[in-house]
Amino acid sequence: MYWTLELASKLEDAPWPATKDELIDYAMRSGVPLEVIENLQEMEDEGEIYECIEDIWPDYPSKEDFFFNEEEY
Repeated sequence: MYWTLELASKLEDAPWPATKDELIDYAMRSGVPLEVIENLQEMEDEGEIYECIEDIWPDYPSKEDFFFNEEEY
């Protein structure tokens, strides 16, 4: 299982919070790349509820990571 920014971004509009099965269902209906569905299927399923993409991929950059301070320039 591997995530890239492009693949993970396909789940931004998913119906959070969601279970693994709900995310797979959303991914299939949304027409995301097959790699996203494969990554979701490879996740261990312990009946968890995922609150956001960071629960799946902790390294997913937040909006704060792209913050540009105009006062510095």
